Amino acid sequence: MRIAIDTTPLESGHKDRGVGMYTKLLIEALQKYEGNHSYHFFTRGQKVPKNVDIVHYPYFDPFFITLPVFPSTPRVVTVHDLIPLVFPEHFPAGIRGRLKWQVQRWSLGRTTRIITDSESSKRDIIRLAGISPQSIDVVPLAAAPAFRQISDKEVLKKVKKNYDLPEKFVLYVGDINWNKNILGMITAFERVRRSPRFRSGESGQAGSVKLVLVGSAFLDASLREVQEINASIRAKKMEQDVVRIGSLVLEDLVAIYNLASVYIQPSFYEGFGLPVLEAMSCGTVVVTTGGGSLVEIAGPAAVVEPYNPDDIARGLIDALTMSVRDRKDSIGKQSVWGQQFSWQRAACETIASYKHALA
Repeated sequence: MRIAIDTTPLESGHKDRGVGMYTKLLIEALQKYEGNHSYHFFTRGQKVPKNVDIVHYPYFDPFFITLPVFPSTPRVVTVHDLIPLVFPEHFPAGIRGRLKWQVQRWSLGRTTRIITDSESSKRDIIRLAGISPQSIDVVPLAAAPAFRQISDKEVLKKVKKNYDLPEKFVLYVGDINWNKNILGMITAFERVRRSPRFRSGESGQAGSVKLVLVGSAFLDASLREVQEINASIRAKKMEQDVVRIGSLVLEDLVAIYNLASVYIQPSFYEGFGLPVLEAMSCGTVVVTTGGGSLVEIAGPAAVVEPYNPDDIARGLIDALTMSVRDRKDSIGKQSVWGQQFSWQRAACETIASYKHALA
């Protein structure tokens, strides 16, 4: 097949995370594992390369016009999630946004096939966009190969020093949108620190612990969400207990996952939840919720109720106070579980979707 892929996400502000990282890793995997096909690239505003068999748009936004209205070539579109439509009260689109959604939904209905990351997102696409389930392929994502357990203690020591990280910390990596439940996580973390069970040191693993927040949005004080997060931290008198880190080079992010005592994904809802698999690949004990797709990728991770800060705190305390033996066992189970998610599998299943579109 001659395959054209829109690489616009690689030139956006999200090129290092989200749809940008998905586009980059998918192209690398296709070229590595499906090299018997030819690949051609273009960006928005450029003409689609001539004489291609299929065009892949690896991103979709319900409130912006991202698809040609009248496609001249069979096309595949990746819709990672429709969270803003699932929770419209938390993601107001405005009049223009609602009008653009009507155009985007119409264009999506004229798409040959749709790829999405999870069964949860597939159900949302069927319900909200009116797409036939027979036209949708679920292709799970995977952590980038760079995410791995690091045995070099000097590498970890250097990163720990550079970012002034504590000995024990709970890690969160990601954005600050409503569905991420950051305020609920902060409330839960306060309860961890006040818990007699944690402070008394069950299994001999207690002690001081901090919360490390990684993501460029956490440093943007102009955002309403950040102002609410900071106000919550101040109100709980936890200014010295929360560490905010902006964007990171990939190698440092991998090391920080390795250094974390536990990774927390407290989301109300996700279209996939890639940091869960990244943390597992780095040998970090994971506490997550069953919100949206997270139930599909949680595997042996501890699952808590996102709307209940006490339950989130309970999950964190269990992870922070587990014995060395139990921690090793948990990490081992997570590692085995995570092996089913790979970019080789993603490339193979993406090609299968292309072939299905042309059948």
